[in-house]
Amino acid sequence: MPVFTRLPEIVPTLFRVVVGLLFTLRGAASIFGIFGGFRGTGEALEIGVWPGWWAALIQLVGGLLVLTGLGTRVAAVICSGSMAYAYFVVHQPDALLPQNNGGELAALFCWAFLLVAALGPGRYSLDAMLSRRRTAATPAPEPATV
Repeated sequence: MPVFTRLPEIVPTLFRVVVGLLFTLRGAASIFGIFGGFRGTGEALEIGVWPGWWAALIQLVGGLLVLTGLGTRVAAVICSGSMAYAYFVVHQPDALLPQNNGGELAALFCWAFLLVAALGPGRYSLDAMLSRRRTAATPAPEPATV
């Protein structure tokens, strides 16, 4: 089977994995102070601080769920919503357009996760694997007799 015929099932999976990985790394940086820390300060956010620490927790956990394809649609909707909140509450009051208010990344993540939620996890995900297992474990109904 040529690679080009498999692109429709591979590309959404790759997109989900890359977006999930990038989001996970942002959350890990903010929560653990690694990879440059919160906004490049080298520091971790103080536990429980609203909204930053909670947003970072959504980034870490939601990103991991999307990355692995487990609970993908729900996780992606939550991640998308958190980025919409970040854009409209943190960035948009500074200026109308994303390039003027520093909200490009929040807007991109918001729409990327909305796309993941709409497309679903794809064939290569834990959700798909669990679905195949459930289908294989479910006995076929017996034919009706008259």
